[in-house]
Amino acid sequence: MAVSISVVLLFLFIAVLFLRNGGLKMSHALVCMLLGFFLASSSMAPTIHQGLAATAEIVGGLHP
Repeated sequence: MAVSISVVLLFLFIAVLFLRNGGLKMSHALVCMLLGFFLASSSMAPTIHQGLAATAEIVGGLHP
């Protein structure tokens, strides 16, 4: 759950940054949000979640 919240906050920060700099229009942000909702309810959602969890585990295991 903590990984999901962190990823959501990261994507929210990036989206706000793009919106403020003019690189992302509000209509584009809405389309991306709708894509996320539809993707979350698709059959690919568990695979995406497992991939993100594995990536977070790898990144969490790195020690500089």
